[in-house]
Amino acid sequence: MHKIQTTIRIEDRNYFQAKEILNKMGLTYSQAISLFNNMIVLNNGLPFEVKIPTEDTQKALDELSSKKGEKFKNTDDLFEDLDN
Repeated sequence: MHKIQTTIRIEDRNYFQAKEILNKMGLTYSQAISLFNNMIVLNNGLPFEVKIPTEDTQKALDELSSKKGEKFKNTDDLFEDLDN
C-alpha cells in the first residue's frame, strides 16, 4: 500500500483544538484523517448523517444561539407547554 501526501485548508482554531483532543486520545492528526478516510470507505459515504435543517430546526437553532428561546422552571412546565 502506498501513501500519498495531500494538502487541506481548515480554520486554524479548529485545527489546533482538534490536535489537542486527538493527542489526549493518543492519535495524531494524520492518523485521525486516515481513520476518517477508512470510515468513508467502510460506510460508502460519510460516517455520519448530514442533513439540511428544516425551517423549524433552523428556527430552533437560531433561538438557541441568540439565547431567546423560552425557558421553563421544570420539565412538567415544559411538557405542559408542548401539549398546548
